[in-house]
Amino acid sequence: MAGLFITFEGGEGSGKSTQVARLAEALRKLGRTVITTREPGGTTGADMIREMVLGGDAEAFGNDVEAALFAAARADHVDSVIAPALARGADVICDRFHDSTRVYQGRGDNTRYLEALEDAAMGDCRPEMTFILDLPAEEGLRRAAARRESAAADRFEAEASSLHEERRMAFLAIATREPERCHVIDARRPADIVADDVFARVAEHLGLTEA
Repeated sequence: MAGLFITFEGGEGSGKSTQVARLAEALRKLGRTVITTREPGGTTGADMIREMVLGGDAEAFGNDVEAALFAAARADHVDSVIAPALARGADVICDRFHDSTRVYQGRGDNTRYLEALEDAAMGDCRPEMTFILDLPAEEGLRRAAARRESAAADRFEAEASSLHEERRMAFLAIATREPERCHVIDARRPADIVADDVFARVAEHLGLTEA
């Protein structure tokens, strides 16, 4: 039996990594095998692309080239990690996936291009559930700054709050277009409450009850 593929999306500082770990722990307590991973990253080659993009080295080439880099990393990630795990019955929980490429590299005139990259990189390996952790951009940036302490902001965290708010609206637009897959979660609440909300929705989807 194939495992469940779940992704977490949202802006900077929305708590994705925390909620990935919380959900994985809850599912493991029910006896399920769970793999956690992230994008960009998840394999050696994809991690190299992650450093290039977050460091700003790819920014000069423009959105389309950057999207192609993400797609190359995603194809390696799917083939090497995600698809094999799902095939052996493990659940896969990923911190960011294709929706982030749609939001961060999307423009009004490159939708078909991004869809072609998705098809090439993912094939039929697509998330069954996506949690969009939603909170105002300014609050997310404050959380991100507190998390990194004295470390420098990465390329995306350093961008203007107004741009992050536009991305927030883009994530919500995806949820509106794909309500069967996407679940919008109010991430302004404490992490424990957010985790309970997420797990309740997964449990309902799978027909599970808490142990």
